[in-house]
Order: sequence, then structure tokens, then C-alpha cells
Amino acid sequence: MPLTRAELFACFDRLGIGHTTYDHPPLHTVEDGLTYWANIPGGHAKNLFVKDKKSRLFLITLRALANLDIKHVHPVIGASGRVSFCSADQLMTYLGVLPGSVTPFGLVNDVGCAVTMVLERQLLEADPVNFHPLENTATTSVTPAGLLAFLTATGHSPLIVDLPIVAADATGATL
Repeated sequence: MPLTRAELFACFDRLGIGHTTYDHPPLHTVEDGLTYWANIPGGHAKNLFVKDKKSRLFLITLRALANLDIKHVHPVIGASGRVSFCSADQLMTYLGVLPGSVTPFGLVNDVGCAVTMVLERQLLEADPVNFHPLENTATTSVTPAGLLAFLTATGHSPLIVDLPIVAADATGATL
């Protein structure tokens, strides 16, 4: 069974990772979150759960408003060819979350360490960093060091990289 939000927080407490959680209505997309995140300090993220041609799994976490160049991310993360999105069943199997709730905290449920964690270097420049706590009805803040300690404790030493970002104008339209 996947861990609950309360069990995740108990894990943070055991590891000595400070955390603050903000409850809000369910947020399924970055766009849904923009209004609520305005009052939550730090860096906010988008999380993409993808697989390569050999079915290797990757969780890519980057700045919420950055536009990942998905067609050119595979050489940066060491994937075999272009990546595609995983199914809802794979989300539940490996991360223990539903679509709209993808989070690096879900790696606590990947006990077999089948998922490679990829973190955008620029996101880690924010302090704190914010993610859903296994459900999309809240946002939990931790320090970048706390996030890295959590990932290491789950056996997921992250790949920290500069991801290929597509330029966008002020409206978010691709240039």
C-alpha cells in the first residue's frame, strides 16, 4: 500500500526534515496552482513521469513555469531515445499517486528504486521548494537540502542537471 500524507510527514520527522504544509482545493495542473501558490514562498515545480524506449522510468522535476523541451531531454537524462509519458497505472504502481499529484515525495513508494529522479538545477536555487504531499489537496515546503536528504534516504540519489528549456513569451506561448 502506498504511504499516506501523514506517513510521509512522519518520515520527514524521523529524518529531521523540516516541512510546512498548505492545504488548498485539488490542483491538477500548474495553471490550477498559480493562484494558490502566490502566497506560498519558494520555488514551485512541475513533475513529469516518463519512460524511455527500454521502459526505464524517470521522474523529471523542474520549475513550474519552465517549458521542458521533451523532444530533446533524453540525452541529458541518459534515456534510450525519446521519452513518453507513463500511464496512470504506472503512476500508482511506482509512485503511489494519482494523475495530478505527481511529486518527488512519491519516491518513498518506489521501494525497488525503479525510477530515476531527475532534478532541474535551477529549481534547487529556490528555498524552499514546494511539492504535493502525495495528494493534490496540499503543497508541502522543504529546503533543497531537505529534499536531497529525503531522496537519498529513499535510495534515489538524484541526477541534477540543466534541462533543455523551450523559450516562451510572457503568455507562455512557445517562441
